[in-house]
Amino acid sequence: MVENTTPNDEDKVTGRLHGEQPDPGDPDGLFLRLIYMVLIALMISLAQTVLTFVTVLQFVILLVNNKQPNERIAEFGTDLGIWIAKAARYQTAASEVKPWPWTELD
Repeated sequence: MVENTTPNDEDKVTGRLHGEQPDPGDPDGLFLRLIYMVLIALMISLAQTVLTFVTVLQFVILLVNNKQPNERIAEFGTDLGIWIAKAARYQTAASEVKPWPWTELD
């Protein structure tokens, strides 16, 4: 019996969220962290607007394309969701690693 070693989508997302992270270096001072937190909060707000737009766009594509989603939009949604999750982890001090653009977008 041969086992399938190809990771499924859930494993890929979990690895991107909780896998190896870059070294954040020395912790930021509280004032600098506050500045990063405000900037990231603004970016999260923009990301939610983008998510709303692509959600509506994907729904229209589903209507027109016989319930077949656009794969690029679906993958973008996954990437955006992972970015939002990483940003939320930084915002709540669950992680010291700042999200993109301060680290690589994986």
